[in-house]
Amino acid sequence: MIQDAFPPDTSSSEPAEREAASPPAPLSAYARAGVDINAGHRAVALMRGAVARTHGPQVLGGLGGFGGLFRADFGAMTDPVLVASTDGVGTKTKVASRAGQYGGLGADIVNHCVNDILVQGARPLFFLDYVAMGKLIPEQVAAFVTGAAGACEALGVALLGGETAEMPGVYLDGELDIVGTIVGVVDRDGLITGERLEAGDVVIALPSSGLHTNGYSLARAALEGLDWQAPDVELGGSLQDALLVPHRSYLAAYQVLSAAGLDVRAMSHITGGGLIDNPPRVLPEGLGLRFDLGTYPLPPLFERIVRRSGTLGREAYRALNMGVGFLFMLPPAQAAQALDVLRGAGESPWVIGQVVAGAGPSQEEAVQDRVELLNLPAALGGAPL
Repeated sequence: MIQDAFPPDTSSSEPAEREAASPPAPLSAYARAGVDINAGHRAVALMRGAVARTHGPQVLGGLGGFGGLFRADFGAMTDPVLVASTDGVGTKTKVASRAGQYGGLGADIVNHCVNDILVQGARPLFFLDYVAMGKLIPEQVAAFVTGAAGACEALGVALLGGETAEMPGVYLDGELDIVGTIVGVVDRDGLITGERLEAGDVVIALPSSGLHTNGYSLARAALEGLDWQAPDVELGGSLQDALLVPHRSYLAAYQVLSAAGLDVRAMSHITGGGLIDNPPRVLPEGLGLRFDLGTYPLPPLFERIVRRSGTLGREAYRALNMGVGFLFMLPPAQAAQALDVLRGAGESPWVIGQVVAGAGPSQEEAVQDRVELLNLPAALGGAPL
């Protein structure tokens, strides 16, 4: 494994002129076995500046420590609670490898993790990344980490450290895996748990930017055999471009709602499990959700995937986000104001449904049975589910 907690740059500058080219140095035994430590150092040198730009005054020390140091100064919080999450980007890595485009994966994993802890009202503090490959290509690793650093910088998150692993025999050449860990903080009084939800509360949706980081195994199987490079009028670009659109962040949307004094009682990040499995995770016992799928147009990329894969009905809304990226749940009296505030921030929100009285887990009901889908698009069967 190649150490990548951003170690010191040990490379030396080349002399300006040399009388004759030196013969290449012989490979070390470790390099002959498939692990090139020097390639890891080259990757770090390429990403160093982007990582450093994410470091504010709370990051102590420079790059190169065995552990990242972050000063726990939470300002006026009276009872700060740390919130952490780890996730990956799934087989979107295979799409990126096929395209030779790795920078978007960095934004994918940062924004995914930030959205996950946002559900509980947490503000992100610092992020750590992990990338593993069969053969370490410094430029690919640097593109990924630079993309992650750019997303961190945009959100005020410190990229505190990471690890790059070269693992021949585990990953095929050209393949990689991505993992990220986020740590954030929220004052205990500000924790959002969903426990104050009531029947009749409205559910406001924000659109996804695409598949985000879930459903790529289904999408790749469904779209195999098509020309991913050709311009596609329906998608507004090539199929490859549509599949690689980065996972977006919803942090700013929540911040404007909070600043407006609105009572956000629960949130849900629509990831793997879609609208079926994710929203019930924040429901108290005795409540369910009713979504009206006729309130928004199904994006053409999702329609194409479900049509070509034969994925119908509820399964489609469990395998994919189907164009819905994030949900806010608020009292009905605040719905109009919330929509206005979000639109004023450049968002495109809509009311997708409501919280309803219904059975809960205490009655041994399956989580997915707590979600009712109305007005299913004709392409998916058209009947209520």
